[in-house]
Amino acid sequence: MKHAGPAALDQLEPLLAALRDVPQIREKSRGIFYRSSRAFLHFHEDPSGLFADVRIGAEFERVRVTTTRERERLLRRVLASI
Repeated sequence: MKHAGPAALDQLEPLLAALRDVPQIREKSRGIFYRSSRAFLHFHEDPSGLFADVRIGAEFERVRVTTTRERERLLRRVLASI
């Protein structure tokens, strides 16, 4: 599964904009977010869809973000984890 390229990130732009508004995380480069000095969230693309790797607790967890509902669920989880 490869990291999300520009076209995939374009599809995720509304989610990226919402994540940019979360003060506890910062976007180091497009689609790659850090919390403090630790990698927190980044995206992948695959023929089966779009996915996020998000650090909830100590480990990264892969979450599907292909649909609007899945993106909203990810945003809620991010906000709840901070």
